Amino acid sequence: MNIKKTITIGAKTNDPLIIKRFGYGTMRLTGNLVWGEPENRPEALQILKKAVNSGIDFLDTADFYGEDVTNRLIAEALYPYPNNLVICTKVGTERKPDKSWRPYNRPEHLRASIENNLKTLKIERLQLVHFRVMPGSDTPLEESLNAMFEMQKEGKILHLGVSNVNPAELKTALTMGNIASVENAFGYGQRTTFTLHNNESRGMQEVMDLCVENELPMIPFWSLQNSLPKDDGKILAIAKKYNATPAQISLAWLLHYNDLLLPIPGTSKLKHFEENIKAFDIALEEEDMKLLG
Repeated sequence: MNIKKTITIGAKTNDPLIIKRFGYGTMRLTGNLVWGEPENRPEALQILKKAVNSGIDFLDTADFYGEDVTNRLIAEALYPYPNNLVICTKVGTERKPDKSWRPYNRPEHLRASIENNLKTLKIERLQLVHFRVMPGSDTPLEESLNAMFEMQKEGKILHLGVSNVNPAELKTALTMGNIASVENAFGYGQRTTFTLHNNESRGMQEVMDLCVENELPMIPFWSLQNSLPKDDGKILAIAKKYNATPAQISLAWLLHYNDLLLPIPGTSKLKHFEENIKAFDIALEEEDMKLLG
């Protein structure tokens, strides 16, 4: 089976971004439980440089990773940035020293986060920003999104997406303005909503029909994380067939599952990064996809 090698963010706008259909998520570069500095800072910087040198032109980050650790690492490793590099960030959440995840989604909070991302990344406009929904927040979704669209009008944001949404929230967002992409949890072993560390992560499967209907690129987080039991035997059998690792087959499965999926696997180990990017060149057969489901 042949896969689509590129994907377009904002395809129906005047400023489409055509990128390789394989990115890198930076969250794992931080310390334990996504807090603090990396365990191996030189290796973290090396991974970012290797990513760009390997042809990856999409990085996923957030100022609440660390906090603000991954943004600083990106700027240190890669600034001034290659012209084709798309840095995607997220807002709507904040971290505390107790490593909790809390809503940070009032208009003034979102503006502060956008300004902080711009400052740390040393850029004047963010190419893609996902507003992350925090279930149970007291701030209405419409209030948060109105603030995001306002900053887009001001030129601080090029494309706006949503993250961690359920179908009703995505439908609401689509009625309010141009939504460029959706970032939800999705992987071979976990495709629907789950709770981890007291945080509800919404699954991509539940919004996939809406995304396909509206031709929205889908960016899966936790693509190699599995919080429910899965049949590893199928993955292991396919991995043996292609002389690949289970992680490589899981990523290849994502690439073949739907052309609108943009995998962004993260790792803090250069060895694993180099293994992961090889998944882009694995051509699964139809019988493999039928077996994996």
